[in-house]
Amino acid sequence: MSSRNIRDLHQSVLESYTIFSDRCSADPWMLKNGVTILLTCTYRSGEEQDALYAQGRTHPGRVVTNARAGESLHNRTDPHGGPAAEAFDVVPLRHGKPVWGTSGDGIDDDDSDDHTDDLEVWQRVGAHGEAAGLEWAGRWKRMKEFPHFQRKA
Repeated sequence: MSSRNIRDLHQSVLESYTIFSDRCSADPWMLKNGVTILLTCTYRSGEEQDALYAQGRTHPGRVVTNARAGESLHNRTDPHGGPAAEAFDVVPLRHGKPVWGTSGDGIDDDDSDDHTDDLEVWQRVGAHGEAAGLEWAGRWKRMKEFPHFQRKA
C-alpha cells in the first residue's frame, strides 16, 4: 500500500511539507514558468518498499532506491501501527506535465531556457524543501533521488 495522503506524514514532517508547499506555490519563478508540485508518495508499506528495492536488481527496471523495507523513512509508523512517514516524494509539473528528467544547466541568469531547463526546476524545488527544514535527496552523493524529501537526521 502506498499513500499520497499528507495525514500519513509524521506531524513534524507535515509541518515542513506545508511550509515547502506554500513556498513553491508562492515562488515567482515557478509561477511565471507554470511550475507546480504534485505529492506522489507519503507512507509506503514494507511490501511496496521491497518491491521498489528489487527493481533493477532481481526485477526489470532501473534501481530507484537503496532502502529495503524498514530502512526507508516512508515506512515509519506511529505507536499504534498507523502511518507516520518521515519522508515524501514529489514531482514538479510544468504546465501540468511531470518533469522527471534533469537536463539543462540549472539555475543561472539566462531566462531564455527556463521553459526547458529541468535541472533548474528541480534545484528550485529542492531549495524550497531545504528552506522548510527538510533534507533533499537531490544533494546526496550516492544515488541522488530528486523527488525525495525527508526529515533531517
